[in-house]
Amino acid sequence: MARKQFDLIVFDWDGTLMDSTSTIVTCIQAAARDLGLPVPDNRQAAYVIGLGLQDAMQAVLPGLEPKYYPHMVERYRYHYLTKDKGLTLFDGVREMLADLAQQGYFLAVATGKSRVGLNRALDAANLMSAFDATRCSDETFSKPHPAMLLELTRELGQDLRRTLMIGDTTHDLQMAINAGAAGIGVHYGAHSAPELQALDPLYIASSVPELHNWLSENA
Repeated sequence: MARKQFDLIVFDWDGTLMDSTSTIVTCIQAAARDLGLPVPDNRQAAYVIGLGLQDAMQAVLPGLEPKYYPHMVERYRYHYLTKDKGLTLFDGVREMLADLAQQGYFLAVATGKSRVGLNRALDAANLMSAFDATRCSDETFSKPHPAMLLELTRELGQDLRRTLMIGDTTHDLQMAINAGAAGIGVHYGAHSAPELQALDPLYIASSVPELHNWLSENA
């Protein structure tokens, strides 16, 4: 089949490939509770998923004294590391990635996770060799800054105009816009379909199989 639009497909991790949204929300809330701070509701906690951890804590508890943010990060990591071994990929992710690789696409990850966190997740999911490049928030600017996509395309020798960013948050789609890349939203993760639609993505998928089907037909 002739290549249609894209050469490089970049995926967000949490809430896009890994079914981790509810766990992240619970851990953010537990971290705030540990420190006697206002506990964000589910929507507030979910909204910051995809940002770098420090940026996420600042966004979910605006106005907090700066001295508390490192403690929030530490408590979040404590809770997350007690739960992350139980996380699983969304149904269909392995098949989708294998099919896209077989078709010759470059595959990458752009995530708000730290490098240690992403490597831990990739190893647990047995996907260490599935991607041509990855970029994490502690290596460059956090989403929605375009740096992750700029660096990934440069590393792989690709063109941003033939690059597709796929994610479950407005941060992912805004990063794609800022970089001059195309974007697809998935609304089975952190942000709702109307929130994603406001950024005018090429498509919004309700499941990984639906995303896989769209990519097979259109990418």
